[in-house]
Amino acid sequence: MLVINSFEEFKLHLGKELGCSNWHTISQEQINKFAAATLDYQWIHTDEEKAEKEGPFKATIAHGYLTLSLIPYLWKQIADVRNLKMEINYGIEHFRFGEPVLVNSEIQLRAKLKSIVDLRGITKVVIEAILVIRNQTKPAYTGNVVFLYHFV
Repeated sequence: MLVINSFEEFKLHLGKELGCSNWHTISQEQINKFAAATLDYQWIHTDEEKAEKEGPFKATIAHGYLTLSLIPYLWKQIADVRNLKMEINYGIEHFRFGEPVLVNSEIQLRAKLKSIVDLRGITKVVIEAILVIRNQTKPAYTGNVVFLYHFV
């Protein structure tokens, strides 16, 4: 795990790969809970029998937004940003979904520091995020996630 204590330490990683999260299995229970939380009960996500018989993937798939919502959880496995007053999930940019995440797939986040700026004491970082699916050549998605960090 990468430990970052300040803007200056963070900046040393500009343009570099920051690391990978642990593998995380997407279960049907997690998909169903996400469907309940977002009121998105599309059968391709929640109806295992119909998805197996009629679906293009022969299994249920995770919501794209479920996989996006895991970014903060997976990012915390890559970098431990310390000495903070506050941190904010500021935005997502240029995300493209390339491959569906089938139920029981294992996913992993890979991160690279694309940019870092000091906005009068607030550090704005842009992280290139790639969600890899175990044993798949194409990623589930690629894009940029933006965080704001207020170091002490």
